[in-house]
Amino acid sequence: MSPPRTTWVLTQEAFDGLLLWLDPDRERAGQVYGEIQRKLIKVFARRGCPIADELADETINRVAKKLAEIRDSYVGDPSLYFYGVGNKVFLEYVRKRPEPLPLPRPDPPDRIENSYRCLEECLELAPRSSRDLFLEYFRPEKAHKIEHRRELSQRLGISINALRTRAHRIRAALQQCVIDCLERSSG
Repeated sequence: MSPPRTTWVLTQEAFDGLLLWLDPDRERAGQVYGEIQRKLIKVFARRGCPIADELADETINRVAKKLAEIRDSYVGDPSLYFYGVGNKVFLEYVRKRPEPLPLPRPDPPDRIENSYRCLEECLELAPRSSRDLFLEYFRPEKAHKIEHRRELSQRLGISINALRTRAHRIRAALQQCVIDCLERSSG
């Protein structure tokens, strides 16, 4: 999603005026400007914004555009004005929700059937102890899963972490076997 945009473009004259408003010493003004920009980016990023630098630029452009109106009447630290405008820019960004991504298409029925066939083949090819452990580990319903796995680890004489590691290694091997099988059958 893109940031809210104004049609106004920051000119060199407007930028120079902005720097002068930040500090009469141009070098110091450049430092203040850079600090404001970094803080804006940091604030937007902390709020989970993936385009934090673009929102910071938009904020600075809006302040520069408004500067002619506020320069003489604004009292206080100019950076606080930037942060106030930045908050409004962020709220606009949040209100404009990105369009939801389309749902993925479901696998065609023949692909699902091939997946099950490949899984059955891979389970048959797996050593019996691995197959039995895999089926036992992933079988129970959620409500009984923890207790069942604790009993299984005690029965095998291994820790629950060792059981978990074995089960997931077997699963990874079976998953790769199924992928290879599907590639062979489609090619």
